[in-house]
Amino acid sequence: MFTCKHTYHVTHTYCGADGTWPASAAMETTRDWHLAHDHVLHEYRIQGRCIMGKDINKRLSLPADIRLPEGYLEKFAMNSPPFDKPMSRRLRRASLSEIGFGKLETYIKLDKLGEGTYATVFKGRSKLTDNLVALKEIRLEHEEGAPCTAIREVSLLKDLKHANIVTLHDIIHTDKCLTLVFEYLVSDYLKQYMDDCGSIMSVHNVKIFLFQLLRGLAYCHRRKVLHRDLKPQNLLINEKGELKLADFGLARAKSVPTKTYSNEVVTLWYRPPDVLLGSTEYSTPIDMWGVGCIFYEMITGRPLFPGSTVEDELHLIFRILGTPTEETWPGITTSEEFKTYNFPQYKAEPLVNHAPRIDNDGHDLLSMLLQFEAKKRVSAEDALRHSYFRSLGEQVQTLADTASIFSVKGVQLQRDPGKRSSVYPESCKFPRLLQKRKEGTF
Repeated sequence: MFTCKHTYHVTHTYCGADGTWPASAAMETTRDWHLAHDHVLHEYRIQGRCIMGKDINKRLSLPADIRLPEGYLEKFAMNSPPFDKPMSRRLRRASLSEIGFGKLETYIKLDKLGEGTYATVFKGRSKLTDNLVALKEIRLEHEEGAPCTAIREVSLLKDLKHANIVTLHDIIHTDKCLTLVFEYLVSDYLKQYMDDCGSIMSVHNVKIFLFQLLRGLAYCHRRKVLHRDLKPQNLLINEKGELKLADFGLARAKSVPTKTYSNEVVTLWYRPPDVLLGSTEYSTPIDMWGVGCIFYEMITGRPLFPGSTVEDELHLIFRILGTPTEETWPGITTSEEFKTYNFPQYKAEPLVNHAPRIDNDGHDLLSMLLQFEAKKRVSAEDALRHSYFRSLGEQVQTLADTASIFSVKGVQLQRDPGKRSSVYPESCKFPRLLQKRKEGTF
């Protein structure tokens, strides 16, 4: 219960027993009203404006289930500019801070989930929504301050809202720590999921995971964001089978297609040959090569080019795809880096020989992803429209950015033939994750 005293025109809309909102009574009042918070929806009408909780959620991009502090709706209605006018950055920051964002005390730290060189990840709970969150604490003990990877992750993720990208809810900055508050996913990494399948993943499930990967990536690329570190260990799959891009620590926002970047990016096995040969001028195709490698790995259960050094990686690539020539990669023979290796003249092998489970459409798409010349690689947008995905239906092509692929009727995961983990169409739940829930280990 709470008490609110006001002299504004207020509408109290009471929730009926069936959970609907059947009646509303508007009244002018100066009396104290004692109202059950869970059964009332407030509207503040000030100078002809009607302000509701959902308006604030939309105005500030808040979660639908957020609990606004007592009295906040009234204060926001008094201070906010008209909704047809932009809200200043300063007022927006102040509003979010007053709700509880950007404050450590808003979150309850629970179990430790993992630790790396710069960061430790904890499971936590938000006092604003009562939902579980993942708290990524990045230590600022070094003289140079926040690691550049953390700065990149924050600056890029805060503007990315997509069903196939992990959501960054909040950022908390103190003298010793930068805490990133992510959505909490009861999840496996794609790498773990493939391992649990015993290298025999359903080709149908491969198609659904690949489509989701391309959806998230196309969204990033439309916003001129390169991930630059795609690998199965950076792709999360929750218990519904939703795949989400994570770990944007190496990601970059590109201002122009040929901007120069470092070539020391992307885990070796998923690094394209142009970057391996020292190219620092690249664009979205850097991610598309990685998609091709992940596609192959899901189909076969093994990495395509598991090189131990740059030279070994290039050797593996050329042994399967053929040593490049001026015809297959214009300009390659004049590359000093390429000439220093003196590679044997390998002939290209059909990819289907290495991945016999892939159909003709899948083979065509894989070939379009694994092109030597960056500009010849298929884009994420075009890959989504490839005939390989025709069996998923037309509706998956028109989904809203925040809509799950599983919101489309008939789209669901099949049971995987692997030994240790299977996905059942009835629930689309991962048994290993459900077992964790039963055991209380997450």
